[in-house]
Amino acid sequence: MEAVSRGALEALKEFDSATVFNAVVASMGGSQGGRELESKGGVPMNYTGPEIVSMLPELGRVVGRAVTAEVTTNDPDSPAIPWDEYYDVLDATPGPIVAVMKDVDTQPGRGAAFGDGMARRHRMLGVTGAVVQGSIRDLAGIEEASLPIWGTGRVPGHGVFNLVSVNRPIVVGRLLVHPGEVIVADLDGCAKIPHGTDPKAVLEQAHAIREQERKLFELYEQPGMTHAKFKEMRGKA
Repeated sequence: MEAVSRGALEALKEFDSATVFNAVVASMGGSQGGRELESKGGVPMNYTGPEIVSMLPELGRVVGRAVTAEVTTNDPDSPAIPWDEYYDVLDATPGPIVAVMKDVDTQPGRGAAFGDGMARRHRMLGVTGAVVQGSIRDLAGIEEASLPIWGTGRVPGHGVFNLVSVNRPIVVGRLLVHPGEVIVADLDGCAKIPHGTDPKAVLEQAHAIREQERKLFELYEQPGMTHAKFKEMRGKA
């Protein structure tokens, strides 16, 4: 797990996931136009697809180191490992943490993969948000626990609930997540800072992007601005 300071993680909370995505692209030598990074096996490398939705948008943005897990929510014969193996990893990981979980059941999403009891235990262990490719239940209780959460839907129950893997690379919402990578999650979904990308460089690019956008938006909003004037001013910039 790469060392990322708590200060850098806190500073990243100032920026939305779209800006972080653009900043990652820029820090890796790409454009700031929002294009996808090079992918492996058809999996976009640093943001989720539209299936991952903020379930409690009023709780705001989260930033943290990823701890991953795979679960099944109904299969009685799935391979199971003790849940303490997962909670031990959370306990040993420096916060803030974003828990990233995937339902790998034969009917993924048919049962709930996260509820209010888990939310409280995760909060106790330094988790500031959870991203789940799967269904959520007890959403009102999760809100009471003040744990921002992203998921694919809601159901009221589950069957046999097994832990299948802990802290292995997993794909959630078409995003490949390695343990320890930095996750930024908000209303748009989740973006990541891949291993090998300096968070400080991403922060520098994010500040630069925000300043560029500020100047551009001010230009759009100038009294009397027209398309012709904008093209002329842009040509002189």
